Amino acid sequence: MSKFRPVSAVIFDMDGTILATEAVIEGVYREICEKFKKSFVSDVRLKILGTTEQNSCRTVIADCQLPCSETDFMRDYKSLTLERLGNCELLPGVERLIRHLHSKGIPIAIATSSSKDSVAVKTAKYKALFDLFHHVVTGSSDPEVKHGKPAPDIFLVAAKRFAPSIDPKDCLVIEDAPNGVKAAKMAGMQCVMVPDKNLPQDLQKEADLVLTTLEDFKPEEFGLPPF
Repeated sequence: MSKFRPVSAVIFDMDGTILATEAVIEGVYREICEKFKKSFVSDVRLKILGTTEQNSCRTVIADCQLPCSETDFMRDYKSLTLERLGNCELLPGVERLIRHLHSKGIPIAIATSSSKDSVAVKTAKYKALFDLFHHVVTGSSDPEVKHGKPAPDIFLVAAKRFAPSIDPKDCLVIEDAPNGVKAAKMAGMQCVMVPDKNLPQDLQKEADLVLTTLEDFKPEEFGLPPF
């Protein structure tokens, strides 16, 4: 018997969970910091993982002591990321899982801290795959998401937008970032974490299950149809 609660829907984070975007995004932060002769340090990276673009911007400016406005930072960030994020690869096991859940009639959605414009660029290469999702909630641009991860707002909005809406306790979240895991747990959802291999162990402990890749995910452990 599984130690996990059966679920009826799955909500995916996108950056670092579906798409290998994190190295590109971190490179953009480093480039902007270097422009002001400042360093983008690992502590800041961990702090902003999974947060909205606006919150990440404010944190980087403050913690790296950048002499620029939020407007200037966001202009550079958007320009560089939209230029570079179109060719990111899918992470191991994710396409198989998405197609499997969809084929079995399991409602699936995306809850990403990215903006709508950013999502459009990142997903264009895989349009057929992303069309399988019932809906996408974009935390950096959705007016219903009042507070970004680690607040639970984005996952509660995602659960509500299924048709019909699904009780948060019946949703499983798949995440890579500590802030995303916290948000899922605050929303009353179970969470599978697929962290970056360099993420410290103590930042993985809030997840219900930690996997190396989604190739290791067993849907039946959460009451979902097996592969």
